Amino acid sequence: MTSSIRISPSVSLAKASVKVRGACPHDCPDTCSLLTTVEDGVAVKVQGNPEHPQTGGVLCTKVSRYTERSYHPERILQPLKRVGPKGSGQFEPVSWNAALGEIAGRLQAIAQRNSEAIVPYSYAGTMGLVQSESMAARFFNKLGASLLERTICSAAGGEGLVQTLGGKVGMKVEFFAEARLILIWGSNSIASNLHFWRYVQEAKRQGAKIICIDPRKTETAEKCHEHIALRPGTDAALALGLMHELIVNNWLDHAYIENHTVGWPLLRERALLWNPERVAEVCGVPAEQVRSLARDYGQCFVNGEPAAIRLNYGMQRVHGGGNATRAVACLPALTGAWRYRAGGMLLSSSGSVPVNRAALQRPDLLAGRQPRLLNMISIGDDLLRDSSAAFGPKIEALIVYNSNPVAVAPESGKVVQGFAREDLFTVVLEHFQTDTADYADFILPATTQLEHWDVHGAYGHTDVLLNRPAIAPVGQARPNTEIFRGLAARMGWTEPCFADDDETLCRTAFSHPDGDRVDFNELLDKGFATLPVPDAPFAEGRFPTPSGKCEFFSARLAAQGLDGLPDHVPNHEAAGTSVSFPLAMISPPARNFLNSSFVNVKSLRDIESEPVLEIHADDALARGISTGTVVKVFNQRGDYRVKAEVSARARPGVVHGLGIWWRKLGMDGTNVNQLTSQHLTDLGHGPVFYDCLVEVQADTAPAS
Repeated sequence: MTSSIRISPSVSLAKASVKVRGACPHDCPDTCSLLTTVEDGVAVKVQGNPEHPQTGGVLCTKVSRYTERSYHPERILQPLKRVGPKGSGQFEPVSWNAALGEIAGRLQAIAQRNSEAIVPYSYAGTMGLVQSESMAARFFNKLGASLLERTICSAAGGEGLVQTLGGKVGMKVEFFAEARLILIWGSNSIASNLHFWRYVQEAKRQGAKIICIDPRKTETAEKCHEHIALRPGTDAALALGLMHELIVNNWLDHAYIENHTVGWPLLRERALLWNPERVAEVCGVPAEQVRSLARDYGQCFVNGEPAAIRLNYGMQRVHGGGNATRAVACLPALTGAWRYRAGGMLLSSSGSVPVNRAALQRPDLLAGRQPRLLNMISIGDDLLRDSSAAFGPKIEALIVYNSNPVAVAPESGKVVQGFAREDLFTVVLEHFQTDTADYADFILPATTQLEHWDVHGAYGHTDVLLNRPAIAPVGQARPNTEIFRGLAARMGWTEPCFADDDETLCRTAFSHPDGDRVDFNELLDKGFATLPVPDAPFAEGRFPTPSGKCEFFSARLAAQGLDGLPDHVPNHEAAGTSVSFPLAMISPPARNFLNSSFVNVKSLRDIESEPVLEIHADDALARGISTGTVVKVFNQRGDYRVKAEVSARARPGVVHGLGIWWRKLGMDGTNVNQLTSQHLTDLGHGPVFYDCLVEVQADTAPAS
């Protein structure tokens, strides 16, 4: 079967012992350069590329064991067709020809009625530009399927950056090593941004002060000089409190504010309402800790020293996540921290990557149609909706790739109910029989990163990378691109764009009519290329906003009827607002998983042992709970049974449901997303996974 796959006209799969350059495909800021050692066509080792400065030869535990994933004994290696009830996981092998033929026939029949009844569902199972939304996007655009609003991770923070700085841009990560103060805000960097942590350690050795702001006392917080354990969803209040102290102590770069910002008088007026006592009441931290943090930050301005903020996406997964990002993003302009290459902030650098998405995804194939847009976060509700004038046609077909929504989407009780519909035709492209694959009508075996071409931008540094296939596809697995090419052919489509091979797609990703901004030959030669981004991009302003300035006040937001200034927006489910559900719950990732990826790699699952709920000793004592107690965590949306771990990582009033375990590996076939809601953020239509109230009680019922 694999001999027919058009990976690339120039691919040369390894026969002798060689090292093949690649790129880590997973949703992580580090986007590492990989070296895969191949012996006689078999990948025997994956390691970091020592020639890539950002990777430095070092990989996280997860990806260093990537061969376990590619050669996993439970990997799906042939197309499968459902033979049992939805969710039973009962399948039988079929040929590719039969699978593609039946899938195309079903989609054609639905499209004749209404093509918007067909919905793609995908996210960042691979961050590659080619194996994610290239041929797949062309296929769904030609079909006229519903469009998917892909917001489940970073949308609120991204929109906050766009409305303040003008784009997903910031300081270069390598210059954190030169900072004198580093605020790690909403990030467990040791677990989720390992290579950034190397720069933090270098700065620390040079005398920098490191402060972690996070509700949970993470592995990172333990290694910092100070930990500020604020309540979930109160980050904007803390940022406004810092502004208050910067103002009253005159720790302000007035020249930078005057020349390179918009809306300062209005922001100043708002910030002065947030004295440390008010911040302390909202955030649940001592007022003196607010003053101390502001003093540390302000004194960097006074002393002419760079202060840097590493913001991450955990803090924006609440109702006010967009506003919180905006508030934090204002801070470097107030003190002129952007004047230094080691000053400013970084949440995402993805806006620096020059991707030609139109050429890659071909929206022109829509031919003037404007299909409805469905938000991926509301998939639980949407799968249960009937046809209506407001919603459009009932969803009849779902094509899932690069995602595991039954495990990762919020309010998963509803998600399961929707996927269990016998009248829903579901196709899943996968490596393994995930929770979502259990509900498929067809499972199509996809290649792993070691088996296909791809190109990658990054959101934690400013390099782009090329991934070459190191081995031939295992079994009958095919790249996502080839699967959608095959479906397009079965649909009878003859447009030349559906014949583009994967190397052509890689070249297309960075192509531009006025001249390519990435040298593809450099990618072929080195495996990576560094983008020409200035060392201190906003030292003289020149923000990519409409005004060219840092926009404390966003006229674009005001034009939408929204608040033009950043503000503290309380959680949908704010702490202290419910007698029935008095505990706030956040669900940060387990250290050895990445969302729901790697959960089935036994060596990594053995490290994590089992799902746990971290709970503070005071909250545990009040409920008669000790470490190892089976507890029921519940709210109005459902319940989740798990073992408790009485832990100093939790602050009083907040519990941590570490995730994201596959549901089928939980005690009762559920996971923490049984409890999370489909509410959206203030900006960007993002998820609110960390905006969730629960109660916890000891539960001695036997596991099912």
